[in-house]
Amino acid sequence: MSNTFSAQTAAPTSPLWVASESLKANSHIIAFAKKNGFADDVSYQALHDWSLDDVGRFWSAFWDYADVIGDKGQVALIDGALMEKAHFFPHASINWAENLLRRRDAAPAIIFRDEQARETTLTFAALADAVSRLQQALKTAGIQQGDRVAGYMPNLPQTLIAALATASIGAIWSSASPDFGVQGVVDRFGQIEPKIMISVDGYFYNGKTVDVLGKIKEALPRLPSIEKLVIVPFASETPDISALPQAVLMSDFVADSVEKNPEFVRVPFNHPLFIMFSSGTTGIPKCIVHGHGGTLLQHMKEHLLQCDIKQDDRVFYFTTCGWMMWNWQISALASGACLMLYDGSPFYPSPYALWDYTTKHGCTLFGTGAKYIDALKAEGCVVKDKYDLSALRTITSTGSPLVHESFDYVYETIKQDVHLASISGGTDIVSCFVIGNVLSPVWRGEIQGAGLGYAINVFDGDGNPLPAGAGSGELVCTKPFPSMPVYFWNDEDRARYHSAYFDRFENVWCHGDWIERTPHGGFIILGRSDATLNPGGVRIGTAEIYRQVEQIPEVIESIAVGQLWDNDERVILFVRLKDGVVLDDDLKSRIKTRIRSGASPRHVPAKILQVTDIPRTKSNKIVELAVKEVIHGRPVRNVEALANPDALELYKNLEELTG
Repeated sequence: MSNTFSAQTAAPTSPLWVASESLKANSHIIAFAKKNGFADDVSYQALHDWSLDDVGRFWSAFWDYADVIGDKGQVALIDGALMEKAHFFPHASINWAENLLRRRDAAPAIIFRDEQARETTLTFAALADAVSRLQQALKTAGIQQGDRVAGYMPNLPQTLIAALATASIGAIWSSASPDFGVQGVVDRFGQIEPKIMISVDGYFYNGKTVDVLGKIKEALPRLPSIEKLVIVPFASETPDISALPQAVLMSDFVADSVEKNPEFVRVPFNHPLFIMFSSGTTGIPKCIVHGHGGTLLQHMKEHLLQCDIKQDDRVFYFTTCGWMMWNWQISALASGACLMLYDGSPFYPSPYALWDYTTKHGCTLFGTGAKYIDALKAEGCVVKDKYDLSALRTITSTGSPLVHESFDYVYETIKQDVHLASISGGTDIVSCFVIGNVLSPVWRGEIQGAGLGYAINVFDGDGNPLPAGAGSGELVCTKPFPSMPVYFWNDEDRARYHSAYFDRFENVWCHGDWIERTPHGGFIILGRSDATLNPGGVRIGTAEIYRQVEQIPEVIESIAVGQLWDNDERVILFVRLKDGVVLDDDLKSRIKTRIRSGASPRHVPAKILQVTDIPRTKSNKIVELAVKEVIHGRPVRNVEALANPDALELYKNLEELTG
């Protein structure tokens, strides 16, 4: 059994937030519980236990509660004892897009803003009409069930319309953000061979216009499957597409479509809906296929029961189309909510850009990455003093661990009476293993609990469950769930699928997160398992170090990796400092003292070095593994997955790491 170390701080004496009795009484989760025989005062733990007693029964009950459109069939689950072979609703027929387009009224379905403050609103009726017109055009172009349509798109209404139109006819949607370079596009779309690609001519970021057509021109010869390229004008009203022989403007592509209701092909529960991609920081990205039924059920469960999204709520997530939170957000249409879409820098023209937008339109759920909250804190932003956030009920944070001090920041400077839900899952499950709920209190630094229907546990290296207070270990799931990937693309024998999740523990999903359970029934994520540090054989999570270091006023952010040294591993810490600050001996000493007192002597780095940039993925996650490869002189196999690949040069051949 490997050694583990827990850096969990002493439990606070009172929670940061508790839902009002009125909020609980009128919540979806209580309505669902009462429909299934529970009393008004049911605890979340009791409901969670029930959801796992018979997972097929739970998901069947939720299908009914959510009024899912489709034929459920008579069987909820077969082979439930075998996670890899489990099959939910084997006789069901369903269409994800049909459920998202159930409303056809004049209420707003989409509100969009770009960083230039240009706004567009689409009603539910107008959205359905736009989907129908594109659906007709796709059919005319020969798109059939199982064909792939790729989007190289910002977070625009047209991107959502394209995904809905593709799914409505049983074709498969896949998207990548336009900030991916040529190789990144080829690495992703080259594997899945789309017939049609939809793209913009350019986009805006941080006050600059970024050309996309040039990248497409370079990529197309390496994507021979693409028969037609559909261009959505965004950076220019009249883009010049003459150099792209397969190209047609979106307005011309749908010109022959007529006004009529969209049609929907109902498909089997596991029929492919999305092909999504792993981050690709250690090689060519995995192509993860998710199905209509599992995606819909899991998202609706999280929206209704975990986030308490109601009809006509305004749901915003700051995301690109290359991050799974885009897929997660858009499914909120199935709950009758209005989507608030934003594209551009969250700090242009000011650090308050997102709050200007969301406050104007009465956002009820504000979702973002933990790094955005950290950046607001570093800027000294006090949101509550500038904006009326009375409509805001929920803030969700994901992408990386939300540290204890960031909980304090949200409640002190954004809003005191708000449900702050730190959530965590991933592209692999297109949802969240651990998430919030209105029945449980919010404790400082903690994710509230496992999602309903998820049998989450913490295993040590030998596969033994670790109770609260017993240390940290691997995040695992021990029972099947409907949003497990249908399969990996080009993985006929499922060997890569098995290796990704089931190699470590027999018949148990091993997710790759390093986590610990709290006495309150919640969880703290300490980093990725493959990025944990192992000095002296003691495994520690990188998030434990970041939490301490980033409380030093001079530090903007940091990244910690393990360096093989003298038959052991030593911790190397890189820090990005505020302008004009130099990493002198005094600052190094204060950093080490903070880590030693706030975490443990084991966490204290052997070396601290100053850098001007930290490499990160397109979804703003720092990449410890890439830095670890560089300092050991090994190649990083897929720099196209990084938002700032040039940053890796800062970590090469460092003399300080040779002694």
